[in-house]
Amino acid sequence: MTRAWFLPLLLVVGGSAVATVLFLDGSPGAAAPLLLVFVVLAGVNSPLIFPRSIGALEAQRRSAADGRPIVYWRPGCPYCMRLRIRLGRDARQAYWVNIWRDPAGAAAVRAVNDGDETVPTVVVAGQSHTNPDPRWARGHLFPSA
Repeated sequence: MTRAWFLPLLLVVGGSAVATVLFLDGSPGAAAPLLLVFVVLAGVNSPLIFPRSIGALEAQRRSAADGRPIVYWRPGCPYCMRLRIRLGRDARQAYWVNIWRDPAGAAAVRAVNDGDETVPTVVVAGQSHTNPDPRWARGHLFPSA
Protein backbone atom coordinates (compact mmCIF):
# COMPACT_ATOMS: atom_id res chain seq x y z
CA MET A 1 0.00 0.00 0.00
CA THR A 2 2.78 2.43 0.86
CA ARG A 3 4.44 1.86 -2.51
CA ALA A 4 1.26 2.83 -4.33
CA TRP A 5 1.29 6.23 -2.65
CA PHE A 6 4.97 7.00 -3.18
CA LEU A 7 4.65 8.79 -6.54
CA PRO A 8 1.58 10.84 -5.57
CA LEU A 9 3.24 11.88 -2.31
CA LEU A 10 6.44 12.78 -4.15
CA LEU A 11 4.45 14.91 -6.61
CA VAL A 12 2.64 16.79 -3.83
CA VAL A 13 5.81 17.38 -1.80
CA GLY A 14 7.81 18.41 -4.87
CA GLY A 15 5.04 20.67 -6.14
CA SER A 16 4.67 22.25 -2.70
CA ALA A 17 8.41 22.94 -2.54
CA VAL A 18 8.48 24.56 -5.98
CA ALA A 19 5.32 26.57 -5.25
CA THR A 20 6.76 27.75 -1.92
CA VAL A 21 9.93 28.96 -3.63
CA LEU A 22 7.87 30.81 -6.25
CA PHE A 23 5.64 32.31 -3.57
CA LEU A 24 8.58 33.50 -1.48
CA ASP A 25 10.18 35.00 -4.59
CA GLY A 26 7.07 37.14 -5.04
CA SER A 27 5.21 35.12 -7.70
CA PRO A 28 2.05 33.87 -5.97
CA GLY A 29 0.21 34.04 -9.31
CA ALA A 30 2.53 31.39 -10.75
CA ALA A 31 2.77 29.34 -7.55
CA ALA A 32 -0.96 28.58 -7.23
CA PRO A 33 -1.55 27.08 -10.71
CA LEU A 34 1.71 25.14 -10.52
CA LEU A 35 0.71 23.62 -7.20
CA LEU A 36 -2.68 22.76 -8.66
CA VAL A 37 -1.01 20.96 -11.58
CA PHE A 38 1.13 18.90 -9.19
CA VAL A 39 -1.90 18.02 -7.04
CA VAL A 40 -3.87 16.92 -10.12
CA LEU A 41 -0.92 14.79 -11.31
CA ALA A 42 -0.73 13.25 -7.84
CA GLY A 43 -4.44 12.45 -7.93
CA VAL A 44 -4.22 10.91 -11.39
CA ASN A 45 -1.40 8.64 -10.25
CA SER A 46 -2.97 7.74 -6.91
CA PRO A 47 -4.84 4.58 -5.95
CA LEU A 48 -7.93 6.75 -5.53
CA ILE A 49 -8.50 6.93 -9.28
CA PHE A 50 -7.93 3.31 -10.29
CA PRO A 51 -9.41 0.30 -8.54
CA ARG A 52 -6.95 -1.90 -6.69
CA SER A 53 -4.78 -3.83 -9.14
CA ILE A 54 -4.34 -7.57 -8.92
CA GLY A 55 -1.94 -9.90 -10.70
CA ALA A 56 -2.65 -11.03 -14.24
CA LEU A 57 -2.84 -14.72 -13.36
CA GLU A 58 -5.30 -14.03 -10.54
CA ALA A 59 -7.36 -11.75 -12.81
CA GLN A 60 -7.48 -14.43 -15.51
CA ARG A 61 -8.54 -17.06 -12.97
CA ARG A 62 -11.28 -14.85 -11.53
CA SER A 63 -12.47 -13.71 -14.96
CA ALA A 64 -12.77 -17.31 -16.13
CA ALA A 65 -14.90 -18.04 -13.08
CA ASP A 66 -17.26 -15.05 -13.17
CA GLY A 67 -16.92 -13.59 -16.68
CA ARG A 68 -15.92 -10.11 -15.53
CA PRO A 69 -13.57 -8.18 -17.87
CA ILE A 70 -9.86 -7.61 -17.30
CA VAL A 71 -8.36 -4.19 -17.96
CA TYR A 72 -4.59 -4.02 -18.39
CA TRP A 73 -3.32 -0.50 -17.65
CA ARG A 74 -0.32 1.51 -16.48
CA PRO A 75 0.01 4.67 -14.39
CA GLY A 76 0.24 7.93 -16.30
CA CYS A 77 -1.52 6.57 -19.40
CA PRO A 78 -4.03 9.19 -20.59
CA TYR A 79 -6.07 6.58 -22.49
CA CYS A 80 -6.31 4.43 -19.36
CA MET A 81 -7.44 7.48 -17.41
CA ARG A 82 -10.05 8.32 -20.05
CA LEU A 83 -11.42 4.77 -19.94
CA ARG A 84 -11.42 4.72 -16.13
CA ILE A 85 -13.28 8.01 -15.87
CA ARG A 86 -15.85 7.09 -18.52
CA LEU A 87 -16.59 3.75 -16.84
CA GLY A 88 -17.33 5.60 -13.60
CA ARG A 89 -18.32 3.44 -10.66
CA ASP A 90 -18.72 0.43 -12.95
CA ALA A 91 -14.92 0.33 -13.34
CA ARG A 92 -14.72 -1.46 -10.00
CA GLN A 93 -16.56 -4.42 -11.54
CA ALA A 94 -13.58 -5.16 -13.80
CA TYR A 95 -10.26 -6.66 -12.77
CA TRP A 96 -7.50 -4.08 -13.22
CA VAL A 97 -3.91 -5.22 -13.84
CA ASN A 98 -1.07 -2.70 -13.66
CA ILE A 99 1.42 -3.93 -16.27
CA TRP A 100 4.28 -1.99 -14.68
CA ARG A 101 3.87 -3.96 -11.47
CA ASP A 102 3.04 -7.35 -12.93
CA PRO A 103 5.39 -8.96 -15.47
CA ALA A 104 2.74 -11.55 -16.36
CA GLY A 105 0.33 -8.71 -17.15
CA ALA A 106 2.90 -7.01 -19.37
CA ALA A 107 3.52 -10.32 -21.15
CA ALA A 108 -0.23 -10.84 -21.67
CA VAL A 109 -0.52 -7.39 -23.25
CA ARG A 110 2.50 -7.96 -25.49
CA ALA A 111 1.05 -11.31 -26.59
CA VAL A 112 -2.11 -9.70 -27.99
CA ASN A 113 -0.51 -6.49 -29.32
CA ASP A 114 2.29 -7.78 -31.55
CA GLY A 115 4.93 -7.30 -28.87
CA ASP A 116 3.82 -3.79 -27.86
CA GLU A 117 2.67 -2.86 -24.36
CA THR A 118 -0.30 -0.86 -25.63
CA VAL A 119 -2.79 -0.03 -22.92
CA PRO A 120 -5.55 -0.01 -22.04
CA THR A 121 -6.07 -3.53 -23.28
CA VAL A 122 -9.42 -4.93 -22.26
CA VAL A 123 -10.12 -8.67 -22.30
CA VAL A 124 -13.75 -9.79 -22.33
CA ALA A 125 -14.63 -13.47 -22.67
CA GLY A 126 -11.18 -14.23 -24.07
CA GLN A 127 -11.37 -11.47 -26.71
CA SER A 128 -8.87 -8.64 -26.38
CA HIS A 129 -9.65 -5.06 -27.34
CA THR A 130 -6.79 -2.58 -27.47
CA ASN A 131 -7.60 1.01 -26.47
CA PRO A 132 -11.35 0.58 -26.96
CA ASP A 133 -13.59 3.59 -27.29
CA PRO A 134 -14.96 4.36 -23.81
CA ARG A 135 -18.55 4.41 -25.11
CA TRP A 136 -18.08 0.95 -26.60
CA ALA A 137 -16.46 -0.28 -23.41
CA ARG A 138 -19.24 1.05 -21.20
CA GLY A 139 -21.92 -0.54 -23.38
CA HIS A 140 -20.20 -3.88 -23.86
CA LEU A 141 -18.52 -4.42 -20.53
CA PHE A 142 -21.48 -3.49 -18.38
CA PRO A 143 -24.66 -3.62 -20.52
CA SER A 144 -26.92 -3.35 -17.48
CA ALA A 145 -25.30 -0.08 -16.35
